[in-house]
Amino acid sequence: MIVPFLRDQACTFVFEESPDDPEVRSALAALLDPKSTLLAEAEPWVIAYCKDILAHYPEDWERPAVKFDEPGDIWSHVQFGSDFVVSRRADGDDEDGIYFSLECNCDWEPEHGLQLVIGDGRTVRKVGAFDGHLTNADAYGDRSLVGVVYVSIGGSGA
Repeated sequence: MIVPFLRDQACTFVFEESPDDPEVRSALAALLDPKSTLLAEAEPWVIAYCKDILAHYPEDWERPAVKFDEPGDIWSHVQFGSDFVVSRRADGDDEDGIYFSLECNCDWEPEHGLQLVIGDGRTVRKVGAFDGHLTNADAYGDRSLVGVVYVSIGGSGA
């Protein structure tokens, strides 16, 4: 399917839930809405992740040339993945719902890449290195991180 917010890139959807489930269908319709602003919503978190990683590069490593002077420039340093994993999170808390997780490559972090997680097809829920978790609260086992989109290397959430 063509995903408009990924600049019309074609993606495959790997469903861990039935694609016929009404909640999944609603979330998928929202994700595929041509008016989606998900990239703009994710951008500040992706920039924070990039700056965080670059600030922690060892001095003896060659830093990648990553520039983002204008809005949207950061995306020229991201290679979107081609497979969205569609999952349901049902832990009985405020973060439950349908999630779309996309593993991407990025110029500033070739080893761990970039994970974009979209909740219910409408909201950026998690940005950072790919770890397979759908939320930062789950990734860190810390309920104080419920709703936190990005956790810096220093450990603070935003």
